[in-house]
Amino acid sequence: MTNERKRREALVYHAKPYPGKIQVVPTKKYSTQRDLSLAYSPGVAEPCLEIEKNKENVYKYTTKGNLVAVISNGTAVLGLGDIGPEASKPVMEGKGLLFKIFSDIDVFDIEVDTKDVDAFVETVKNIAPTFGGINLEDIAAPEAFEIERRLKEELDIPVMHDDQHGTAIISSAALLNALELAKKKIEKVKVVVSGAGSAAIACTKLYVLLGVKKENIVMFDSKGLIHEKRIDLSELQRDFAVKKEYENLEHAMKGADVFLGLSIGDIVTPDMLKKMAKNPIVFAMANPNPEIGYDLACATRKDIIMATGRSDHPNQVNNVLGFPYIFRGALDVRATKINEEMKMAAVKALAKLAKEPVPEQVNIAYGETKLNFGRDYIIPKPFDPRLISEVPPAVAKAAMESGVAKNPILDWEKYRDELMERMGNDNKITRLLMNRAKLDPKKVVFAEADHLDVLKAAQIVHDEGVAIPVLLGSKEVIEELMREIDFHADDVLIVDSKSDEEKERRNRYAQVFWKDRNRKGVTLYDAQLLMRQRNYFAAMMVNEGDADALLSGYSRSYPTVLKPMMELIGKAKGVNRVAATNLMNTARGPVFISDTSVNIDPTAKELAKIAQMTATTVKLFGMDPVIAMISYANFGSSRNEKAHKVKEAVDYLHRFYPDLVVDGEMQTDFALNKEMLQKKFPFSKLAGKKVNTLIFPNLDSGNSTYKLLKELNKAESVGPILMGMKKPVHILQLGASVEEMVNMAAVAVVDAQEKEKRARKEA
Repeated sequence: MTNERKRREALVYHAKPYPGKIQVVPTKKYSTQRDLSLAYSPGVAEPCLEIEKNKENVYKYTTKGNLVAVISNGTAVLGLGDIGPEASKPVMEGKGLLFKIFSDIDVFDIEVDTKDVDAFVETVKNIAPTFGGINLEDIAAPEAFEIERRLKEELDIPVMHDDQHGTAIISSAALLNALELAKKKIEKVKVVVSGAGSAAIACTKLYVLLGVKKENIVMFDSKGLIHEKRIDLSELQRDFAVKKEYENLEHAMKGADVFLGLSIGDIVTPDMLKKMAKNPIVFAMANPNPEIGYDLACATRKDIIMATGRSDHPNQVNNVLGFPYIFRGALDVRATKINEEMKMAAVKALAKLAKEPVPEQVNIAYGETKLNFGRDYIIPKPFDPRLISEVPPAVAKAAMESGVAKNPILDWEKYRDELMERMGNDNKITRLLMNRAKLDPKKVVFAEADHLDVLKAAQIVHDEGVAIPVLLGSKEVIEELMREIDFHADDVLIVDSKSDEEKERRNRYAQVFWKDRNRKGVTLYDAQLLMRQRNYFAAMMVNEGDADALLSGYSRSYPTVLKPMMELIGKAKGVNRVAATNLMNTARGPVFISDTSVNIDPTAKELAKIAQMTATTVKLFGMDPVIAMISYANFGSSRNEKAHKVKEAVDYLHRFYPDLVVDGEMQTDFALNKEMLQKKFPFSKLAGKKVNTLIFPNLDSGNSTYKLLKELNKAESVGPILMGMKKPVHILQLGASVEEMVNMAAVAVVDAQEKEKRARKEA
């Protein structure tokens, strides 16, 4: 992707369809006059009076307790420097987005137009009554230290400068585990620090609290060694000034156990690494290029334990492991501050989590057979669903034990359940899917690449590394469209099935097809004609190994595209009937809906097979299937044959697949409301469980439900995912969006990965 196109894409992303990345959404009903009179005048006066009597009631009647201000003056924005408060706003909105998707915390971003410490502090103090917490962001050092210190002293809500403490907390957790693996005692290790800004100082201070001896720390900034003779040091830097002289960074690294880099890329050489002690611990966290490249470092020292700030290497020190969960725990006990005990609790919770068995969902996301605590896994992965239920309780408990919690938690089990429920509106599963596809991208034929939106989707999956697109269609049209959208990729294959260039392959495919179908009424001439059609040609590309998977259906009806796929590719071994499921990312979490595209009115046994195939697909996404068989009736309340069909399917599943968590027949509201189901039908196998899979009795209901969710609730849809095919083939809904096609390309890649894995096992 060219720099200019990256720039344009970023600008369009932020500008369309609405400017910015966050918005305010009402949480109460507002449809009637009564609702409005309660929301505003005269009803609003009542909570106002209650808060006047007791200020703490503000947490009871307003959003204060779940609202954080992300505040900056734009003086140290990312790697861009002092670009001003307005220019920092996109970053602050982005931070707000991360707060919401990782810990369900609402954010107002506040950009303050002053570099004066007193004015900044006074501004924040004046608006603090609005918020439950303050996240300071992208403020230049040394002012950032003073601002945070004063606000922590003068406010009674949590305040944290994430640029300092986020990195410090995550890298401290990594350090504890790295030292354990290296069999080194923290009080004896020598630490060399490259960088003396706010993050480096905060990391080093936390390392000292963990047990690193201050006399064993050597720090450098851009001017050289932080030495007691220097007169240009800040008060905080002076705290780490040394008496001993070191000529340079290389000299200091001789015999060092730990290197902490928060400076600039490529300043550490292989020779420097070779001079470090046995089992060196290297945290090279300069972005985008670490102080030494990961591959170079690992090639230089086989005994190295390394972390970077990059997502494409193991052990990413990512602040998103910290700030959402630290603030979540602090807000939930109404902490008056974020103190050292709370930060240390987060460190220990993260370190402990990395040593526990990893959920299959995380293994799947990162393409690992089994992630285990070791040199390549010393801190949890950002997609680990356990972070929300482990880190906030640890932080909350530390707040209570250190005496800064105003609202102590009494029922920890209930609190953990509430935390998990908060994440129901997240679409992490799609990010997991993308991440997994990128680990081993496959060749995916885009069978209608001469349509603009299809080509845009292919461009995205190419640029993001999700798949290796093969563009099928009119070469002339595709090349013209590629120029129009600035899609320059010499490594992308364009195939025109009707062109003279493809005559030899077309004839070869026709011969193969004819030999397979010549006793089913297909002549060689018929086969040759069919191979000029894109869907037949695309299917043969996959059959013959010229591609790994295919996507089609953007411009044609589902049955029209399914027919050639069934003729050429066919069903997988042991499958009597294919089916389709859609993954819907809803407000309550991911829900799979089947059958949405293939079977018009399946029999009871076919319905049971659809449920079984859907369960396998759900597991592919790292989830345990909890299946409700949907009907208009509940557990025998109707004797109509439509309801009885669902009952028969359930009986079949209970008899032959007793380990499958499935029940019915039941209405959709009972399936999705576990409290209602528990109360009314406590005998059900689903009682008390959260259903994540709905099997509908016919195509009418399944297809209508998923489209209703998609259009009315704006639920993201991934699908239809075609189940039961011999090869990775997926058919889009007519007129699918670019985003839906990108998601389905990732599904096709993961499907190809799984089928390849299965084939290797059977070989």
